[in-house]
Amino acid sequence: MKPKTPLDWLLEEDQPAVRYLALTQLLGRPEEDAEVRAAKAAIARTGWAADILATQEPVGWWVSEESLYRPKYLSTNWMLLILSDLGLTRENPRTGKACDLWIRRFAKEDGGFAMEGSKKSHLCTVGNTARALVKFGYADHPKVRSAFEWLVENQDKNGGWSCFGSGRNLDSWEGMSAFAVYPRQKWNEGMTRAVERGAEFYLERELHKQGARYGPWYRFHYPVQYYYDLLVGLDFITALGYTEDPRLRYAVSLLKEKRRPDGRWNLDAVHPDLEGSAAEWYKKGMPTRFALERAGEPSKMITLRAMLVLKRLGEA
Repeated sequence: MKPKTPLDWLLEEDQPAVRYLALTQLLGRPEEDAEVRAAKAAIARTGWAADILATQEPVGWWVSEESLYRPKYLSTNWMLLILSDLGLTRENPRTGKACDLWIRRFAKEDGGFAMEGSKKSHLCTVGNTARALVKFGYADHPKVRSAFEWLVENQDKNGGWSCFGSGRNLDSWEGMSAFAVYPRQKWNEGMTRAVERGAEFYLERELHKQGARYGPWYRFHYPVQYYYDLLVGLDFITALGYTEDPRLRYAVSLLKEKRRPDGRWNLDAVHPDLEGSAAEWYKKGMPTRFALERAGEPSKMITLRAMLVLKRLGEA
């Protein structure tokens, strides 16, 4: 028999979300294609997305009605971030109900998003929520549009963003990831300049140069939640069209080095994956880990994203 290729593996029917994303993102099949329609229709019935939806309460939330953010990483906020990656949209009634609840509870008067109890928007939450809502089909929602304006207004002068005010933090990638999925025709001049500044911020640092070497950045994870690694950086920077800059050389070489002999990539670790002061802080209370796949084994989610990056680079 002909050996199974990584693409064959991604196209298996056991995970229709991965099959749908591989058909559309890697093979470029249109939404009206019969196989694409069949895979998309199966996402909510079979596999990871179906398992997550099965634990949702009828009114729209997961785990706790009191908080959509806690407990990490099991409650509504985190489940919606994953479902947005798995190809579900607001067309699914259960997803739409949860998203409407998310917007009502997280939208802030300053134009962005933050968890309950916060009066001001928070960068990580703004970027993650805006990105997911665009993928769910809410790009024209006024709260989503205002979140992108918030990102422009709150970008540091050096081109970065920060969850904690420094403006010099590679970990604060969520704004770039949000713009990576926001349709270009909706960008204004301020958004274009913000993305250009943000891209230069990351490229100047070659996606990984910031202080002492931080081990988790060189390991690939899913879900990524609000953490950064080099695959996260490669994903948004190539999605934004920065594919020929020589400053990507190190990150791309690492991506290729981590490819297994069978052409797949492993899930290296599950968050929280921490070192140094970050690990010390979490000794106060480690959140419950949530994963779709086993660390140390071949990962469909990592392989899909890695292959998509290489496709954008013209090296598929």
